[in-house]
Amino acid sequence: MKKISDLFSRSSRKRILSQSFFFGAIATVGLISNPFSLSSKAYGQTATPIANNTQIDSYAQAVLAMEPARQNAFEEIKKLIGDGEIPKIVCNDSNSINGLPRKAQDIAVNYCTRSQKIVQDNGLSIDQFNKITIELQNNNILKRQVYNSLLRLQKTPDSP
Repeated sequence: MKKISDLFSRSSRKRILSQSFFFGAIATVGLISNPFSLSSKAYGQTATPIANNTQIDSYAQAVLAMEPARQNAFEEIKKLIGDGEIPKIVCNDSNSINGLPRKAQDIAVNYCTRSQKIVQDNGLSIDQFNKITIELQNNNILKRQVYNSLLRLQKTPDSP
């Protein structure tokens, strides 16, 4: 039997997640793909859409699935580092991970491995995911589409 406090807590967490999610989503995808933004082609110069609706939904589902793990990894690393500032962690930049204490490195590598699997489980290649992430930085239409998809997915009733 569920307590009222459990329902409130779940509702409150869901509301907080939806309010702050877009910023967390951008942070999450930045962890996976940031180095690509420095060496990638200028995808915004083409008139061809970067992603169709199915890919946008897959992207949003992957980001939603990654967010709890990202928050958990961040909190665990924060506990290990203490009052020090947590450096930016980029999954495919070994230098960003190697600068962490050993236990924090393990947490970061675990998070990165799970995130890559989540992306692939949601029907996207890592390259597709990264292209969408890069395009989000400069494409307000795509940003709005992803945001709307995130909101729609969060409003969907949970499965039993």
